[in-house]
Amino acid sequence: MADEIRVMVADDHPLFRGGVINSLRDAPGISVVAEAESGDEALQLAREVLPDVLLLDIAMPGKSGIATVAEMASACPATRVVMLTVSEREDDLLTALKAGASGYVLKGVAARELVDVVRMVARGEVYVSPLLAGHLLRELSHPRPGDTDHLAELTDREREMLRLVTEGLTNREIGERLHLAEKTVKHYMTNILGKLHVRSRVEAALIAVREGEK
Repeated sequence: MADEIRVMVADDHPLFRGGVINSLRDAPGISVVAEAESGDEALQLAREVLPDVLLLDIAMPGKSGIATVAEMASACPATRVVMLTVSEREDDLLTALKAGASGYVLKGVAARELVDVVRMVARGEVYVSPLLAGHLLRELSHPRPGDTDHLAELTDREREMLRLVTEGLTNREIGERLHLAEKTVKHYMTNILGKLHVRSRVEAALIAVREGEK
């Protein structure tokens, strides 16, 4: 199936991992292509199978989930990572998103909701469990020194692209909106992240919203 979403699940608890896999396998248009029980194994397998979405626990033996997602950006830049965790800590949430995660979901999520999250993230959207959304709002309400100066470095075209990122558009969708090749959009996004001194689209969007760019 051309539009099938290829998913990998990484969690060190076999029973939980198996339950997640079974839930996803019952969903049409989703295929579980690999499973891992550590961050190191997840990175190794991701390079081999190139999943569209990686469901990743934070607390695992060896390399933590957050350290893993930070390395995934260079190892498998096309793979979108969703943290699937019991941690409700605000610093874990913000650190994961800033490291490059596209989603943050609490364990105990209903199977149907998890399937919806996988599909949303695969489309290029960002998802945070509603219970934790307030943490992001508090972060947005406290500007950080230097953000405004960094935004001033963006060209008009880069500002336009960043605005579309805050609307949840993928690179392909931004290209269609602005009549640009997806490769060109990726080049612009690399420049934007560099100028803002951030590592992920999520953090760039946080800065834009915080400073009224949206």
